Amino acid sequence: MSKTVPSVTQRLFSLDVFRGLIMFLLIAEAAGFHGSFVELVSGNKFLDPLAQQLHHHPWNGLRFWDLIQPYFMFIVGVAMPFSLRKRLATQSKKEVNTHIIKRCLLLFTFGVLLHCVYSRALVWELWNVLVQLAFTIAIAYSIMSLPHRTQIFICFGILLLTEIVYRAYNPQDPYVMGSNFGSWVDMLLMGKLSGGGWVTINFLPTAVHTIMGVLCGQLLLSGKPIKEKLNPLLLWGGILLVLGYGLDITGVTPIIKRIATNSFTLASGGWALLTLALFYWWIDIKGHNHKWLRIFSVVGTNSIFIYLFAETVGSQWFRDFGLIFTKGILAPMGVDTVLILVINSLFVLFMFWYITYFLDKKKVYFKI
Repeated sequence: MSKTVPSVTQRLFSLDVFRGLIMFLLIAEAAGFHGSFVELVSGNKFLDPLAQQLHHHPWNGLRFWDLIQPYFMFIVGVAMPFSLRKRLATQSKKEVNTHIIKRCLLLFTFGVLLHCVYSRALVWELWNVLVQLAFTIAIAYSIMSLPHRTQIFICFGILLLTEIVYRAYNPQDPYVMGSNFGSWVDMLLMGKLSGGGWVTINFLPTAVHTIMGVLCGQLLLSGKPIKEKLNPLLLWGGILLVLGYGLDITGVTPIIKRIATNSFTLASGGWALLTLALFYWWIDIKGHNHKWLRIFSVVGTNSIFIYLFAETVGSQWFRDFGLIFTKGILAPMGVDTVLILVINSLFVLFMFWYITYFLDKKKVYFKI
């Protein structure tokens, strides 16, 4: 890999694969795989604990699925310097600013509309990941031109503010479900709680994930030698893991994804840095850019589109459509109903994936 600054049009294949893998897992959930697989292996001594990793932890703890949103926010941040560099080659700063504002407004709108689809009614709910992303992009973009140290100080300032407001609101038990600062904000904004402990104000601490991504993107775009790019990812990833898990283990601040506590933000940020380092080392440095990795990369080329499609038309229509064939063929053969649902989810997932493959092959990309 060249040690010079990448060209305006150059892409990081490792980032495409990383983003595509996360989107692949998200559309797998929309296809119904996670729920049906958990039901299939329920009670199995070896597979049930593994399947539980595909669901969010109920409160204090960290499972694999709890990392998906931080990964998503982080990857968007990593891509921002690459996207900005490309846009500034043909657009003015004012045009780019206008584009970012429009993008954030669209993401916010799509996020609100998705909850209407989920509820099959007009509702005002702000818990969707796209709503969160709209805010984190706006925050990260507003400071990405500042020196790296300043961006890092702002991250710690955000985390400190989060810690203060939660502890000031409920000093006795700042992180109890339903009676914390985030819940209070939700009652002000929406007049209701999510039911699962999720809070809108999560966008504040999770903006740190997007800012961290921006810093990593700027690092990878720099002309520094490979070691000077990889080592900071490993070092800071390890530090954040120690800090995040340390706060939880010592009882200072519990790891709770549903309200994005500081310990969760730090620990998940550490995992994001180390995962990016692994993908960057294995694919871009070692050159393992195998063709089969396009299975994932094509999903990332239309990430917002396929997420919206899978969460709306996909989950509501494609599952039933798939059952016409999977149930129609397998049920008469005596195949267990739960296993049919697992097979159907894989069939639906393939349909989702093929849409992204077809669009990528035709060079059709939906951007906002």
